[in-house]
Amino acid sequence: MQVAIASGKGGVGKSTVTASLLYLLKDEYRLVAVDADADAPNLGLLLGVGEWEEERELIGAKVARINAESCVRCGICAERCPYDCIKVIDGDYVVNELTCEGCNVCGLVCPVPGTITLEEVRSGIVRKAMTRYGFPLVSAQLDVGRPESGKLVTKEKEWAKSLMRELGLEHMIVDSAAGIGCQVIASVGGADLTILVAEPTPASLSDVQRVYRVVQHFRQPAHLIINKADLNPGFTALREWAEAEGIPILGEIPYDRAIPESMGMLKPFVEAFPDSKAADAMRAIAERVKEEILG
Repeated sequence: MQVAIASGKGGVGKSTVTASLLYLLKDEYRLVAVDADADAPNLGLLLGVGEWEEERELIGAKVARINAESCVRCGICAERCPYDCIKVIDGDYVVNELTCEGCNVCGLVCPVPGTITLEEVRSGIVRKAMTRYGFPLVSAQLDVGRPESGKLVTKEKEWAKSLMRELGLEHMIVDSAAGIGCQVIASVGGADLTILVAEPTPASLSDVQRVYRVVQHFRQPAHLIINKADLNPGFTALREWAEAEGIPILGEIPYDRAIPESMGMLKPFVEAFPDSKAADAMRAIAERVKEEILG
């Protein structure tokens, strides 16, 4: 199976839950993990990955280039650029590649054909490592100012699928990014189901409802884990929403200082503090995942 783990809102503990779930499932299932947050990948940190065994570049983003020799310095390109990324440096018009979106408006308005062209540049890298727990992790890192984060996630999942075939792996666990953008769509698309992670706050409820609509678009079942469940005891709207939508709640994890401490140790909290309240709750959730999701 391919299981996506999403939250909508950042900072609710999705990656810490994913790392601990992987740790608890590793002895019974042959897994591959995917860190699908190309902007800020951190699953490798939580799993103690120090070095990457292999890296692959994704070339596909486009930026404008201005030929200084044929440029007549009329300034029309700088005036029309919707991203204000063309500046005059030492008398030449130069494109700031970090802010250029490759829209080609400058090339269309330039009066001298061929002076402004679009060239392909690197969007980022996809990388692989074998974790110390015996399962592979595929991650990605988007280059600064580059688009195509969704394509990076797609490349990650393609690599993970090839590893499943080569190594005889059973399940793919995808730790998606926050929000509902390209990365999340690429994470959820093609999955068999999505596990939502939320905390009992109005902001988290609003964002998990948004990402749930993305899950519904792909006609997938969803389950919910409530993290920091005792953080706001008077807030019942999250549970009421899940009940109204028919979303099963896999379990609730209490707020526990063991979790941030385990992050500093670069370990899943169920390994670093197996006797903590959070670890007890996470083990109960893992049992339900085994029974109700992985079968």
